[in-house]
Amino acid sequence: MARDALVGTTLAGYTLLDRVGEGGTATVYRAQHPTHGTVAFKVLREKLRQDRTAVARFVREASFGTRVTHPNVIRTIETGEADGFPFLVIEWAAGELLESYAKRNAPFPTDEVAAVVSQIAGAVYAAHAVGIVHRDLKPDNVMYDHDTRTVKLLDFGIATATDVTPDQRLTRAGFFVGTLMYVAPEALSGEVVSPAADQYSLATMAYLFLTGALPYTAKSPREMFTQLLSQPPIPLNKAKPELQYAQGVEDVVMKGLAKAPGDRYPDVNVFAAALATALQTPFASEPPTAGFLSRMKGLFGR
Repeated sequence: MARDALVGTTLAGYTLLDRVGEGGTATVYRAQHPTHGTVAFKVLREKLRQDRTAVARFVREASFGTRVTHPNVIRTIETGEADGFPFLVIEWAAGELLESYAKRNAPFPTDEVAAVVSQIAGAVYAAHAVGIVHRDLKPDNVMYDHDTRTVKLLDFGIATATDVTPDQRLTRAGFFVGTLMYVAPEALSGEVVSPAADQYSLATMAYLFLTGALPYTAKSPREMFTQLLSQPPIPLNKAKPELQYAQGVEDVVMKGLAKAPGDRYPDVNVFAAALATALQTPFASEPPTAGFLSRMKGLFGR
């Protein structure tokens, strides 16, 4: 791999130590600053620097990040432009992306599911409280420190304000943004969505944490699109033959996955609290024999 030309340079007082990731819009570096210490330094990718919409999204991410203050939301430190590079500086969070952790470890112990979902819900609710819908809630946008069971919500790049006017929109009507496996059905039209869309995404994440699977089994984006619009999600207790949760657990998750936003819980915190309560007695009274090991993992951890 060719050496990144920015590694070792200093921009706006931040020394870029190494490249740690690259997404569709930005490259992320671990950087050092005399005052702020170790931080994550995001630079808009070169090919997007002349794209007005991409630049607007990048600036909006910084704006939204400064508006949402919560212990489980990544803290925005600074934003600006240096030597022609639009940049965003955020706190350096310990751990790894929750997506990577889930791939190795799901299904999680039930107490871990409750802890993780509750923290994400608190972070998302803080955004909702200031009029912001995340729109891209997924494990790949959450940092997770397993040692402390602490999460940090990332990336408000495609978030939207609930009071946005048609001329302020960065997504054209008829086009959706987000990740198809986690996006709420109502978002597929590209219209402005409500906070209920983030609840749907969080319920999908809870489903993954509890089963290691997703509520739809489409093999292509086209098939996934169709299933989201026309088919109900696979019931939680049918996701894996060896897993049989109490009916209350399934009821909570499936309510969060309701197709109609009005059929979900009033807000994400109510959803998370209902799930935590249901998970206090997580398993069916007479589960299949095959589920014994999974139940033991849920009760006692690994």
